[in-house]
Parts: sequence; structure tokens; C-alpha cells
Amino acid sequence: MSKKATIFIDTNRSISPISPLLFSGFTEHMGRCIYEGIYDPDSPHADENGLRKDVMVALRELNYRAMRYPGGNFLSGYFWEDGIGPKDQRPTRRDLAWKSIETNQFGTDEFMAFCREVNTIPMMGVNMGTGTIQDASNLVEYCNAPTGTKYSDLRAKYGNPDPYNVKYWCVGNEMDGPWQIGHLDAPEYAKKAREAAKMMRLQDGSIELILCGSSNSKMPTYPEWDRVALETCWEHVDYHSMHYYANNNDSDTGSYLALSAEFESFVDTLSGVLRYVKAKNRSKHDVYLSWDEWNVWYKDMQMNGNWEEAPHLIEEVYNLEDALVVAQWLNVFLRKSDVLKIACIAQIVNIIAPILTTKDAMLKQSIYYPLMLFSQLADGKALDVAVNAPMYHTSKFGDMPLLDVSASYNEETKKHAVFIVNRSQDESLPVDINWQDGAPKQIVSVKQVAGTDPKIANSFDNPNQVVAAEVTAPTLDGKSTTMLLPPLSFTAIEVVMA
Repeated sequence: MSKKATIFIDTNRSISPISPLLFSGFTEHMGRCIYEGIYDPDSPHADENGLRKDVMVALRELNYRAMRYPGGNFLSGYFWEDGIGPKDQRPTRRDLAWKSIETNQFGTDEFMAFCREVNTIPMMGVNMGTGTIQDASNLVEYCNAPTGTKYSDLRAKYGNPDPYNVKYWCVGNEMDGPWQIGHLDAPEYAKKAREAAKMMRLQDGSIELILCGSSNSKMPTYPEWDRVALETCWEHVDYHSMHYYANNNDSDTGSYLALSAEFESFVDTLSGVLRYVKAKNRSKHDVYLSWDEWNVWYKDMQMNGNWEEAPHLIEEVYNLEDALVVAQWLNVFLRKSDVLKIACIAQIVNIIAPILTTKDAMLKQSIYYPLMLFSQLADGKALDVAVNAPMYHTSKFGDMPLLDVSASYNEETKKHAVFIVNRSQDESLPVDINWQDGAPKQIVSVKQVAGTDPKIANSFDNPNQVVAAEVTAPTLDGKSTTMLLPPLSFTAIEVVMA
């Protein structure tokens, strides 16, 4: 009997509104993300402000809703006042996190201009390593206060009289990690974060704060760190961060393509911690999750900058199987959209990124395309999709379905999207899609990322090995349609409902 799968969709059966902030990015002063990435005055592609025009176009296409900055591990040793004022007066420093030379030619004001250029909103981090709670308060004043006081007047002096009105603030970065500059244990961090949050909110009561959660689900302190930090800071924060980097170190493609099971487990555990702390604290306040570092990363592990400016660090080359893992991660974001409200891919250019640059050229990597399709199509509410699919065996997760699916629906526009990963490495799979509450009006488009070799990747010489290709839309038969999905594929279907 041949294998076949069925997907059942009811646009009334929703999980939660999809937060647009799930499609956000992260840019850090690391390697060539800032310098030679988004900011490269010596490039022939630079605009009058030194921003790479070709990179700006690609970033606008990805439509990042928010941008986390300036780190990352860099944040925990960064004095933000180094990066403001006349550029010829800014100090050059040793960045201890990445053993690099930081020129500070790009700082807070340049970042705000960059955000305007790519039509995103800033998400700023405050230093909880070497920084003080006063430093955190001062940065909020610099960014958000009206003129008339020390730091807001400095902002005006440097050419920006109007407040930036930064809404989202990360209270440190990965403070659970022993590698972090100024690492604190959970009770120490929780108390410092609580007092920083109080000062920051006194500066601007409208801001929303993100607490440092576990750096990954393998940390020995996970999830106890999360419980302790949240119990102390619950009423003072709005989001709790989670970080995770996926890998295929075992060269086990079958298990690698089933990693959504691990992503969902991470969310489910922290979601349980949130519910527990809310109950224990007898609180009516809600805290949500912010997955503000996530991506595939395991091939390029170079993190020592050898005291160079803009060294080549962790410039991962992404292949087809990486793109399929990224697509599943985004599926998980939709399926967990009731508790997950922010997600920032790490990072956006050169450093473990969907975009690579040379001085003269730019490359869109394989993972660029699922990011683009979700960002452009996922809108409204996430749907609770029922899937019947054949199973396959994995060494890490046991039996897993061949399909990984999510969907969205916007009631106002009637726009609807279905996202499907076929995990099979060698077989096409017939898939029936059944709409249970009404017949679609039209299948607008079908775009597909697919190939026969999981290791195939784009390069500057061959930039179109893995792209989102338009394929022929299937014919509707009332409330259903059938598609034949190739192996190793991600398919995004754009539909208009009647």
C-alpha cells in the first residue's frame, strides 16, 4: 500500500494570534555582522551613511519586525557611551567576548538609523555583566526621555532631538552561562535584574522587559535558573528569553530533520515554568516567551578574533537540510504562538546568517527562503492543524511523522497560508489537504524549497542551488486538493478563502 498523508484544516480552530515579533532578527558586534555586514563605508554598495544598500534591500524583503542589539556576549562587556558622539572621538576598545578590536564607529544612534532604513523596531539590551543598574537606566533615558536632562540632551546634541521610544529591552544576555563576562548565579542575577528593571521602568513606564532565561536546554541549571529568576522578577518583566542552536554533529539527517520535537519540548518546559511561577506568586500578571536567539550553528566554530577588526567568525554555510530545520522551527513558532511572542534569528548578516557578503557581492543562503516565506505569509491567527502522515524511525526521537505542518489565517483579509515540510529523504509523498469549514476561493501561489541532496548549498559562484521556486498550484476540488510533495522539501501555500 502506497504512503499517503492527509491534512485537515478548519479556519475556526485557532491557537492564538500570531505575534509579528516572531519574525525578528538579532545583530551583534561580533565578527562581520556590523562591520562589513550592514555597515561598510568602503564598499561600492554603501550609501551616504555607510549602510550596505544591497543588504538593506534583502533585509527589507525578510521584513524583520524587531531587531535585537548590541549582543549577545558582546553586551556583557559593552559600555554604551563608547558608541555615541563624534566618531573621531569614540574610543577603540578590546572586545573581550570575541577577542576582537571594537572601533565603536557604529553605536546606538547608527543602529536607530539602520532600523528606520529597514523598517524595523529596535530591541535594546542593557549590560548586566560589567554594567550597573545606573548604566541601564541612563541608556533608557538617552533613548526614550524628552530633552531637558543630561542623557536626553546628549542625544539631541548628537543630532536626534526626538526620543527613539524603544519599547523592548533585554535585561542582560545569557547570564546563566559561565562563559559570560560578569556571570551571575540565578539569585544574584534575579536581584540585579529586578533592580535594573525598576530603574528602567521609572525612566519610562511604557517599556516591556525581557528577562534572561536559560541559554539552552542542556544547561545544568535548566530549568531551575528560569524558576528562580522568574519568581524574583515576575511582576517587573513581560517576557522570558530562551536561546537554542541546532546542530547535526552526528551526521544523522533523519534525526536532524525531526528536531522540531526538541524545539517543542523546550517551549513546553518553559511554558510549564511560567504557569508554575504565576500560580506560586498568586499573580494576575502574564509573562510570555522570547526566543531571542535561535538558528542552526555547528560547522564554523571560530570564535577567536585574534584581536582583529571585523574578523571572520562563525560564518556558517547553510545547506538544504538546514533550511528544512529552520522551516520546522518557524512551524513550531506558529504552533506555540499562545506562549511564544518574540523570536530573533541569530544573526542577520555574515555571522550564522541568511545573508553573506564580500566587499562587492551579497549571497542569500538556503535559510533565507523559509524565513522570507513565513515573514511574508504568516499572518492573523495560527491554526490548530490535524495531520495524518506516515511515520519514519529516528535514532534520537523514535518514530516521527514524515510531515511537519503549520498554518495561519487572517479573518479580515481572508488570506490563509499552509506550511509543510516533507522530511522524507528519498520519497515523494501524496498529500490531501481538506478544508473542513468552507471551500477555498483560490490557491494563489505555491512556493517550494527542495532538492535531492540534503547537503547542497548556495555559493557566490552558484547562488541559486537552493531557492524558493514557484510551482504549479494544484486544482481545487471543492473543499480539498491533492499535492505530490517531493522529498527534502518545504512548501508554502498561499490561499484565499471564500
